[in-house]
Amino acid sequence: MAVMTDAVRRASRLSVGVNVLANGAVQALAVAKAAGAAFVRVNQWTNAYVANEGLMDGPAGEAMRYRAWLHARQVKVFADVHVKHGAHAITADRTIPELARDAEFFDADVAIATGQRTGDAATSEEIRAIGEGCSLPVVIGSGVTPENVGDILALADGVIIASYLKRDGVWWNEVDPERVRTFMAEANRSRA
Repeated sequence: MAVMTDAVRRASRLSVGVNVLANGAVQALAVAKAAGAAFVRVNQWTNAYVANEGLMDGPAGEAMRYRAWLHARQVKVFADVHVKHGAHAITADRTIPELARDAEFFDADVAIATGQRTGDAATSEEIRAIGEGCSLPVVIGSGVTPENVGDILALADGVIIASYLKRDGVWWNEVDPERVRTFMAEANRSRA
């Protein structure tokens, strides 16, 4: 994975990030350090959730110690706040702003708002709640389309987009250049 990440970084000349599923924060940091990646995304950074993979404990403490040991403090952590693909029963007594504060307290660099699953949009209420709960930049991590990017960029600092850019909007398909052009035209218009 580090070899592929390095090849993408060199070929694109862009900042790249790493996400190792399922919730491989330590592994993602190792890949990022080896490949010169700028950030990692961790879907369940703090607290515990019941996910498709079973009970998932937030790896923030272990991951931050590992990042320090690697001398990789330059690798930023993008952390989902109210995780997708998970049940929130364990954290149901905590508000979304409290969960956002947890992400910041445990040294995340960016807070991510998502929908319930890949391709689902985060609600404007959730985006606002995350922003109210922490001083971190807020990025939207799913469900961004040309139709909603303007509204989203009015509330958030950035977006992570994949599914919409794929053929037929299906995340495992190849990237569709026309969908990329359509999305970027609308995103650029919204930012102007």
